[in-house]
Amino acid sequence: MLRVEKLQAGYGQTDVLYGISLEVPKGKVVSLIGSNGAGKSTTMRAISGMIKPKAGSVHLNGRDVTGFDSHRIARLGLAHSPEGRRVFPTLTVKDNLLLGAFPRLSGSRPRGDVEGDLTLAMDLFPRLKERRSQLAGTLSGGEQQMLAMARAVMLKPDVILLDEPSMGLAPVLVEEVFRIIRRLKQDSVTMLIVEQFAAAALEVSDYAYVLESGRVAVEGPAQDLKSDPAVRAAYLGGAH
Repeated sequence: MLRVEKLQAGYGQTDVLYGISLEVPKGKVVSLIGSNGAGKSTTMRAISGMIKPKAGSVHLNGRDVTGFDSHRIARLGLAHSPEGRRVFPTLTVKDNLLLGAFPRLSGSRPRGDVEGDLTLAMDLFPRLKERRSQLAGTLSGGEQQMLAMARAVMLKPDVILLDEPSMGLAPVLVEEVFRIIRRLKQDSVTMLIVEQFAAAALEVSDYAYVLESGRVAVEGPAQDLKSDPAVRAAYLGGAH
């Protein structure tokens, strides 16, 4: 479904990633965990075309999409809910969601039942249903995060990238975000997640990669990493 091989990327002359390789099989949830500055968000940006890789490759559904522009990768079936939410503040909640479906509306992806999927998204994110006519810029931080996730879902993508979905949220909203991730997993939605709450990420994941200084330090089934003493001590708060 998504395969990354020996990915090297960074900003300007500064490299951040040094040969990252990972796979996200169809219908599975995979997490990237690691300390701040390890290269997690850079990995997501390089996969989705927000930055251009310097070396290595990204394959989506068997197709080499390395270096493609973001809009082209989205049309091929990859949705990215980026760190920092990045909703369209002067548009309504409904219009933000319809923009997520733009490749379907414009004919570059199968259209399907857009209105039906809009209803399903509202049901999945009930806070958004209550605010469907409200300007996105007037939403709370947690509501904007849900909108960014729902907008990604509206693409009907083959793979969703979720970059720090719980960042800056109150505990009750963090629980809501992970409820939604679990619901998407039940529906066999393929996801790659970067998440500051490593224990919660591992709990919902099938497989995980630990990044250190732009390289994969450890990888394996998520439950194995959750019980690994070194991973627990470094990322899960010891015994927690």
